[in-house]
Parts: sequence; structure tokens; C-alpha cells
Amino acid sequence: QLRYSVPEEQSPGALVGNVARALGLELRRLGPGCLRINHLGAPSPRYLELDLTNGALFVNERIDREALCEQRPRCLLSLEVLAHNPVAVSAIEVEILDINDNSPRFPRPDYQLQVSESVAPGARFHIESAQDPDVGANSVQTYELSPSEHFELDLKPLQENSKVLELVLRKGLDREQTALHYLVLTAVDGGIPARSGTAQIAVRVLDTNDNSPAFDQSTYRVQLREDAPPGTLVVKLNASDPDEGSNGELRYSLSSYTSDRERQLFSIDVTTGEVRVSGTLDYEESSSYQIYVQATDRGPVPMAGHCKVLVDIIDVNDHHHHHHHH
Repeated sequence: QLRYSVPEEQSPGALVGNVARALGLELRRLGPGCLRINHLGAPSPRYLELDLTNGALFVNERIDREALCEQRPRCLLSLEVLAHNPVAVSAIEVEILDINDNSPRFPRPDYQLQVSESVAPGARFHIESAQDPDVGANSVQTYELSPSEHFELDLKPLQENSKVLELVLRKGLDREQTALHYLVLTAVDGGIPARSGTAQIAVRVLDTNDNSPAFDQSTYRVQLREDAPPGTLVVKLNASDPDEGSNGELRYSLSSYTSDRERQLFSIDVTTGEVRVSGTLDYEESSSYQIYVQATDRGPVPMAGHCKVLVDIIDVNDHHHHHHHH
């Protein structure tokens, strides 16, 4: 039995080996038509052919190992040579060698991950591995992740050729800081030179109600004439909350520290945060008021922020007043 090997993708005409010489046949003595070649297992097209004038076995049609043998580790073509006179049948086995003519490819070019900002470091996320139809060292050998402070790659070599890919969260996410992270995952094969393929991973950070509403000041000071009629705007309060959706949707109210008397004199609009006069003010009764306001978000577990409004009442000299300060 003769054994030869030839790399895939060779140009037609490339020499595999000289069969006649290997079998010790003298073609001159045998005469024309005494040498024949059969392809066993009848692969068509006829990839290999015999030159009957000199006994050379050569590549007749370009061979694509991946098309011929898929992922089989060894790719063989079996032939037999018949020589007449004396009649001899010889088996020939030609191994088609893999060349690194394929790059690793991910099943999809883009992946979307959704991760809540409340997920603790150490959490793992599975990513599909890349495929490379080449075999052995020419198939996928390793993966690389673009630099990221939040994610790293954990490669667990399982069996040969099946590397489970896991992204590990190494630092917690903060949606208010960055709501979208872009990672590039690269698969590299072991050919020389190596070939690679990439996939983009977009990580969308899902919101948690982890921010309380905040007023831009803890105390607001306002002056108001004592003759300000009901409906007069005292101050428009504005709190902010960087959370998303209902986690950042605010409602304003007077908090429990605000006295009943102040509740009769002032009111706040639940959605706009506008504090208005709602009763009749009197400087003699009180020259200042303290209104405590809270802004509450509408998260599943609501969070609140607080502020205080100091209202100074300005005395108006009108003839109703009989006792003035001297």
C-alpha cells in the first residue's frame, strides 16, 4: 500500500508522487495502456489522475478539504492502480492535508446582552463560540475580549474544539454612568499566520431604583408680601432623579414636618412642584413659615428626597394695622 499526502487547494497539475517508481514498474517495458487507476468510493470529480507516460500521480481538480471531509480529523482519498503484465493491484491512500484557508466566524456578527445594574460581580453570561471548518491547530484556539473594566472572559477548555465561552462581570454596572457598553470579541485560530473573526457585543444596562430624588438646594428662602392673594406662586421646586421610567418619575408633597397651620396657608402641585399661597397670610400672626417638601419617585420601593422652604412675610403698612413696631 502506497501512502501520499497533498495539501488541499493545490493547483491542478501539482505532483503527488510517482506511482510507477514506487511500485518498481518499468513503464518502457510494460508498454502503453498497461496502467490504470480506479477511484474507490467513487468520489466525483476525479481529484487525482495518473500520467500514463511517466507514472506520476497528480492533482487533476482543486481539492477543498472542508467540502470533501467536513470536520473529520483525517481526510483520505483511496485509489487502486492496476498494472498488467504481470497483473498487479496496488492500493494507494492519499491524505488531503488541511491548510488554514478559513477564518473563525461567529454565528452572528452582533450580540445583545441585557444586564441589570443590581447584578453583583461574579455573574456569568454565555456567549456562542465561533466556528472554523479547518481542523486541528487551524481551528479556533483562543478568544480575546476588548479591554473592559466591567467584563472579562473565562475560557473553560472542555473537550478539544468545544470551548465554552463565558463573560464574567468583574465590576458592577451603573446605568446612570453608562447605559450601554460595547465589547468586541475576537476568535483566533492557531494557523501560521493566524486568522481571526470578531463579533460585537452590546450590553444594555437595565435600571434599578438606586437613586433618590434630589433638590438642587436643601433650603430655599423666599420673601412674600402679607397681602399676596391665594394662588400666588411662592416658589417652583425642581428635584431630579437620574433613574429611568417610573424609577425617576417624581411626585411632590408637603412632608409630615409641615404643621397643620402651614398646610392651610400653602399647597404644592403634585406634578409641577409649584408651591402656592392657599390661605390668607397675616404678618402679625407669623413673620415666617417653614414648609417641608418631599419628592418621591414611583419605583417599586419608592425613594424620597427632602427640602425646606423658608417664607419670610413682608409687613405691609395698611390702615388695618393698629400696633406697629417703633
